[in-house]
Amino acid sequence: MAFKEFEIKKLYYSIGEIAEMFGVNASLIRFWEKEFEILQPKKSKSGTRRYTQEDIDNFQLVYLLVKEKGYTLEGAKQKIKEERTKIITQQKTILSLKKIKILLQQIESSL
Repeated sequence: MAFKEFEIKKLYYSIGEIAEMFGVNASLIRFWEKEFEILQPKKSKSGTRRYTQEDIDNFQLVYLLVKEKGYTLEGAKQKIKEERTKIITQQKTILSLKKIKILLQQIESSL
């Protein structure tokens, strides 16, 4: 997965930080915001986008469907509409299993 795992340290992230996390251009993020209702970050009075953890989670969902699973934009919109909770649960399970795998590999290498 291209998404880089990170520890949550701030309440808000900039568009540049989100772009770096996912390895995409800021223009793609702005484009997806126009296409997907679930991508609506808060904006300051000057129009600067401020992304919360929920915004990052929503972006990760879109990224998963479009970039990793190859859905079209319309297909991803439909999938999110129909199965959002299921997809999120599956992703959390996969992430937990990956963390367990890494931990087990570290234990094995220390033996």
